[in-house]
Amino acid sequence: MSSDHLIIFDTTLRDGEQSPGASMTREEKVRIARQLERMRVDVIEAGFPAASNGDFESVKAVADAIKDSTICGLARALERDIQRAGEALRGANSSRIHTFIATSPIHMEKKLRMSPEQVIEQAVKAVTWARQYTDNVEFSPEDAGRSDPDFLCRVLEAVIDAGARTLNIPDTVGYSVPGQFGELIRNLRERIPNSDKAIFSVHCHNDLGLAVANSLSAVLNGARQVECTINGLGERAGNAALEEIVMAVRTRSDVFQCSTRIDTTQIVPASRLVASITGFAVQPNKAIVGANAFAHESGIHQDGVLKHRETYEIMRAEDVGWSANKMVLGKHSGRNAFRTRLTELGIDLGSEEAINAAFTRFKELADKKHEIFDEDLHALASDEVASHSVEAYKLVSLKVCSETGETPLAQVVISAHGEEKSAQATGGGPVDATFKAIEQLVNSAAELQLYSVNNITTGTDAQGEVTVRLAKAGRIVNGQGADTDIVVASAEAYLDALNGLYNKLERAHPQI
Repeated sequence: MSSDHLIIFDTTLRDGEQSPGASMTREEKVRIARQLERMRVDVIEAGFPAASNGDFESVKAVADAIKDSTICGLARALERDIQRAGEALRGANSSRIHTFIATSPIHMEKKLRMSPEQVIEQAVKAVTWARQYTDNVEFSPEDAGRSDPDFLCRVLEAVIDAGARTLNIPDTVGYSVPGQFGELIRNLRERIPNSDKAIFSVHCHNDLGLAVANSLSAVLNGARQVECTINGLGERAGNAALEEIVMAVRTRSDVFQCSTRIDTTQIVPASRLVASITGFAVQPNKAIVGANAFAHESGIHQDGVLKHRETYEIMRAEDVGWSANKMVLGKHSGRNAFRTRLTELGIDLGSEEAINAAFTRFKELADKKHEIFDEDLHALASDEVASHSVEAYKLVSLKVCSETGETPLAQVVISAHGEEKSAQATGGGPVDATFKAIEQLVNSAAELQLYSVNNITTGTDAQGEVTVRLAKAGRIVNGQGADTDIVVASAEAYLDALNGLYNKLERAHPQI
């Protein structure tokens, strides 16, 4: 790998999934991985195989499906974790094991209850175990930002000797500031005798809003891999946003003496896909992928852009994919056009039966709205994938009466474990009444933490995409529903979340 190549390591499927409510199914992970592959991401961290059987199967499915990106599995510095990761990655064309252990004084004393010498010994063992499965081994000293620099040098020198070829320096709690963090990377590279044998990587959290700035400071000081996520997704305040890292390096090539291999026209499609699957909507003023990122309200700005784009635009909207999706389908579109567009979008429904079912849904939607956009197709695909998962609850019919001066009334019929049940309830609005009627039937006792509505496309006939977040017994899940009728979409989203609670497995995620 040339020294001017910046490796993009995407951890949307692992660290991004640690956002409360952002858990993804195996099929959803594969869909996102295919889009990341299409975007030419170098390394895809697919998950933490030892966390659960579900995580293991997801990593295995991604490893089997992806051919052009390296697939990475995370593992603690434990032999059973590393063995599990190696097994999950067996089918990958190119694999990497990413192992880690904490190195900050507070973590070693309070969490690990290990001495510094024991930590070094365990780190070396972990890398040695990982090399039994792949020569591509990455090591992370967890909480490096609060670790003693002298001790970091000792640990990293030892793991390089053991065969680690990527050293990831994580700012686990988002405590660093750019100047300090960049200097840390520079000092490590200069002080570690065998540093030339490894690529330095960074993994920054956004607790102080500095994840991208810290990552870029590290790049300026010699880091040649950045770990990031689509839309900056991640636990707490999130991770460094892939789209911001990539476009900063590309736009300011006069400052950053490196480049990525990312196909930037796939950034917006990736952003929309991740937002749709996770239910985490992108704020309108989000850099690069927000709806207003290339909008100009000021008359002075509008005049300047009309006369010469570069007066107020430092990059082109089409370069990040805003105008890439030009094919619009309608009710007269045939099965071949439908199938072709699904393929172009990286949507693989897996079987002819599933494609036929999705095409039927497509025709039904086309009768309701004039034009079907890519976002609609992603929503259709999500519905089709969900329909093949275990559904304890399913909407059969819904009738809502709402008029000025009258209390809204909802009459709901659902299938609960194969048995049809009906109920009616009143509420403060049609959605409230619908949710109360459903609860009469399921009695879930779940707490509604989020109810969010976004239009999938423009126009009054657009599908509304509803996200419902439910919490129960420490478990948090998102449910999604999409329909041109927002109340129907709300009911489907609520039931989807209930199904998620019904199916969800307990998992323990590490932080790095």
